[in-house]
Amino acid sequence: MYRIFTVEERIRVPPEKLKMKVRDAVRESIADKFEGLVDPRLGVILSVVSVEKVGEGRIVAGDPGVFYNSTFKLLTFKPELNELTYGEVIDNTEFGSFVRIGPMDGLIHISQIMDDFVSYDSKNAVFLGKETKRTLKEGDKVRARVIAVSFGKEENKIGLTMRQSGLGNILWLEEEKKKAKKGK
Repeated sequence: MYRIFTVEERIRVPPEKLKMKVRDAVRESIADKFEGLVDPRLGVILSVVSVEKVGEGRIVAGDPGVFYNSTFKLLTFKPELNELTYGEVIDNTEFGSFVRIGPMDGLIHISQIMDDFVSYDSKNAVFLGKETKRTLKEGDKVRARVIAVSFGKEENKIGLTMRQSGLGNILWLEEEKKKAKKGK
């Protein structure tokens, strides 16, 4: 999910940063250019970890900035298919539950919440299992599996499921552990 990538690229330092130390100016310019970007190969670029190498600056005619060939490390977030993840329910809607995992939100469709008939209480924004009487509400901590990842130009989507053994609301999992201990 979280990874550090080493990147080599020519970085433009704008004139207003030229009064800074070169390495600091390059680091800020890298952060301005990359932090918050979504790259289909790398995922969401979160932060500049370090600047490893800064080459000699080059000036290009007609541009007041200085260009430096640089090597640097970026911290990224990209969920992988079938990966287990922990998150917090941040919103429930009639079609599913949105879960914050790292810097992104994933969707657990209503059909993927639990192995039970699930109804939605729109007044309280809570999902309720008919047989199990389990609930899922905003603020609940969950363990889910990534079943779909799509990084596009317009939208980024992460699909999650909790309909497998060992997945679900952390409270449900703790209840199952207690029942298993009593049964032994």
